[in-house]
Amino acid sequence: MSEERSSHTPIKKAGSGILGFLSSLCYIWWLETKSTIKDEGVLIFFILVPLAYPLLYSWIYNNEVVREVPVAIVDLSHSASSREFIRDFDASPDVHAAYYCNSLREAQGLAGKQAVHGVLYFPEDFDRTLNRGDQAHVGVYCDMSLMLTYKAIYQSALAVSLKMGEERQKPRSFSFTERDEELNTEPLSVDAQPIFNTTGGYGNAVLPGVLILILQQTLLLGIGLSAGTARENNRFQDLVPIGRHYDGIMKIVLGKSSCYFMVYCVMSAYITMAVPYFFSFTMLARPSDLFWLLLPYLLAVIFFGMTLSCMVRYRENVMLLVVFTSVPFLFLTGVSWPQSNIPGIWQGFSWLIPSTFGVRGYLRISSMGGSIDDILPEIRGLWIQAVVYFVTTCFVYRYQIISARKHAIAHYQMIQNSIRSAREKRADGK
Repeated sequence: MSEERSSHTPIKKAGSGILGFLSSLCYIWWLETKSTIKDEGVLIFFILVPLAYPLLYSWIYNNEVVREVPVAIVDLSHSASSREFIRDFDASPDVHAAYYCNSLREAQGLAGKQAVHGVLYFPEDFDRTLNRGDQAHVGVYCDMSLMLTYKAIYQSALAVSLKMGEERQKPRSFSFTERDEELNTEPLSVDAQPIFNTTGGYGNAVLPGVLILILQQTLLLGIGLSAGTARENNRFQDLVPIGRHYDGIMKIVLGKSSCYFMVYCVMSAYITMAVPYFFSFTMLARPSDLFWLLLPYLLAVIFFGMTLSCMVRYRENVMLLVVFTSVPFLFLTGVSWPQSNIPGIWQGFSWLIPSTFGVRGYLRISSMGGSIDDILPEIRGLWIQAVVYFVTTCFVYRYQIISARKHAIAHYQMIQNSIRSAREKRADGK
């Protein structure tokens, strides 16, 4: 009987160890979840901002392209040719001939007041040069402060000039049929078909990347704010409190990360699937491919945020650390600036940021129709980041546990010394 009892003892100890680990992990997860719900700042960054920001950005860029851009017309030619050009130019849906001016100086004043975003200028010899068979010139002045208006004005003027040039060439082509005229005036026909951004708009081009970046930035802000709150509520401003549930690195890291992962599983599904559906963005990704991309992405961002949280001393610090990085992180993804034109040192730095691989992978499967095989390099990069940042998070919390114990021991010794000195004074008084 004694042998049987002794043989069952290690099994009971092992079972209690596993149950104790799971109990502490669930306890830390529950405390982190409860503090997330009670903390208004964390709740805003974890719930309200991911819900509202994608809708706000998508609504702002919902029109995709600009229409009826006001343009000032300076017609010094006053000829039938210039009026034909202006009529065709004004017929374009992208621009509108809003003002007719007598000089460039007058048109410049309208542009300075932002009444117009461009000027169309016809010199006095426009019709005479055109009928003589020489090359005529039309001046197009665009406001470059906004690329969308520049694109609308310039492309409309270019299309009208090409079409008008074709019509002028037909009588001089010595053609016998309409087909001969087409071949002589337009020997090379260009049929432009947008492959990925079918609408040709700004929303479909940039907003999918912004949506993935919102996931990262709100997670970093929420985790940093939670860490700042934990330090402010701690007597010694330690990130980890003293307690029997906080005596292991894995318990703390897995418990806290499980809370963040649980919340952002819902947020990521909403941002990557519901928002594009609401605003009719191009969405070619399959749910299974999204899952295999977002799983390592969320883990990499969570552990990245937990590693950075060691630098947050107060709640306000996280705003200084994270908010100003949104635009640089977006540029480093290669969405708004060609990846090939990014300097090598910045490309190397971008590999440290989870949004770099997350945005590129999401665009390939959502806008370009790629499969899971097409984004394997991005998925591998995210898994490597998740593992590396998990290790750094463990080192950070190991240091925090040691620091918290040192502060607790020092405080305990200070109390003991105070008690001892008080007793000695009382004994001397007697």
